[in-house]
Amino acid sequence: MKDMSPTTGPEGHGLSDMLSRAARAVDRWYRPVAPPERLAALRLLVGGFAVVYLAARLPNLLGLHGLGGFRPVGVVSVLAAPLPPAAVIVQALVALLLGLAFAVGLAFRVTGPAFALVLLWVLSYRNAWGMIFHTENLLVLHVLALGCSRAADVGSLDARRARRRGAAPPVPSTRYGWPLRLLALLTVGSYFVAGVAKLRLSGLGWATSDLLRNYIAYDNLRKHLLGDWYSPLGAWLVGHAWLFPPLATASLLLELLAPVALLGPRIARAWSLAAWAFHFGVWAIMAIFFPYPLLGLAFAPLFAVERLPLFRRLARAPA
Repeated sequence: MKDMSPTTGPEGHGLSDMLSRAARAVDRWYRPVAPPERLAALRLLVGGFAVVYLAARLPNLLGLHGLGGFRPVGVVSVLAAPLPPAAVIVQALVALLLGLAFAVGLAFRVTGPAFALVLLWVLSYRNAWGMIFHTENLLVLHVLALGCSRAADVGSLDARRARRRGAAPPVPSTRYGWPLRLLALLTVGSYFVAGVAKLRLSGLGWATSDLLRNYIAYDNLRKHLLGDWYSPLGAWLVGHAWLFPPLATASLLLELLAPVALLGPRIARAWSLAAWAFHFGVWAIMAIFFPYPLLGLAFAPLFAVERLPLFRRLARAPA
C-alpha cells in the first residue's frame, strides 16, 4: 500500500524558515527595546492633558442630567435611561481624581486601567446627548494603551516608593517598546481610518467635487445663524471654488498615507508637521479646535519625547 503520510521536503523547510524569519522580524519591529523614560514622559503628557481637559469640561460633565435627547453610544449603550444626578456628579469627580493619580503615577497598576475605563465611560456618556466629539477619540485610545502598560516604572510616585525600598532602576526593555509602538499605531491608524471613511462615503468625489466646500459653507453658516463663533476666513474662502479640490485631495492623501510615519523619524516629522498644519487649517476655516493634535500630543508617540529638557531633569531627579 502506498504511504500517504505527510512528508516535509526541502520546500517545506524553506517555507517554514521564511515564515519564522518573518514572524521574528515583525516581533522585533512591534516590540523594540525602548527606555522606560519615554513611556513615562508620554504618561505625563497624555495624562496631564486628560486632567486639564476634564477640569475644563467639568461644568459640562456635571450638568449632564435633566436634559432631553439622551441617545447612548458606545459603552453607555447599556443604559436605557440617563443616570441620576448624583451618579453623574460622582463619575465626573472620580474621573478627575483617577486622572491625577494616572498622571503622577500613583498606584498605577490599579489607577492606570481604572482611569482608562472611567475616561472611556465619562466621555462616551458626554457623547450621548446629541453630539459626538470626535476630538476625544485618540485621547481615549492613548489613555487605554498607556493604562495597560508599565508607564509608571520611572518618573512617578510609584517609582519613588520602589527606589526607597531598594528596588533597582529599570533598564531599557521590550516591555516599554511595545506600548510605544501601539501608541504610534493608534495615531496613524486613526488618520488612516478617517481617510478610508471618506472614500467609503464619498468615493473620489471627495477630492474632485464641491463636497468639502459645501461642508465648510454649511458649518460656518449654521454657526453664524446660531450666534456661535464661526470663521470669517472660511466664509470668504467658499467664494473661491477652485481652492477646494486641491485642499480635499491633500487632506485625503495626508490621512491615507499616515502609515508612512512609521518608517522613520524624518518621515514621522514631515508627516506630523503636515498633519498639524491640517488641523490648524481646520481651526482657521471652520473654527473647529482639535486641542490634542494642535498641542502636538497626538504625534508624541512617534518621537523620543524623553529627550525634552523637562523629562531629562525628571529622569535625573532623586527617588
